[in-house]
Amino acid sequence: MYEGNGIGLAGPQVGINEQLIVVDIGTGLYKLVNPRITKKQGRQSLSEGCLSIPGICIKVKRANKILVRALDEEGVKQDIEAEGLLACVLQHEIDHLKGRIIIDYASIIEKFKIKKTLKELKKKVKCGRPPSGNKNTCQLEL
Repeated sequence: MYEGNGIGLAGPQVGINEQLIVVDIGTGLYKLVNPRITKKQGRQSLSEGCLSIPGICIKVKRANKILVRALDEEGVKQDIEAEGLLACVLQHEIDHLKGRIIIDYASIIEKFKIKKTLKELKKKVKCGRPPSGNKNTCQLEL
């Protein structure tokens, strides 16, 4: 996450099929297990990028204020009240745990505009099997 200048990352993005996310918007690192949004309030619309699809930004409408319940890395229950950018990033990463990415929020016109970029990214992705042989993994070669 830090190496890619990101502010959030979900387990599935790095080949870990677990309900794990990390988030750091510059105010400290959150390491969350099984995060669930238990309350949403208000609306905001921010332009979002994603480490999984570099170079693409989509304006996404999300709740402005949320309450997230999760376990920390020690297994202790945490309730995190977040608003603004932190709320946005938490929602973005929790979306990854549900198989959603920012492109899912794009309009038909936006999808058409980014189609070429997605094809170029697809050519740069190298897929294979990890040493364990359990799951496919893909890495972006930049």
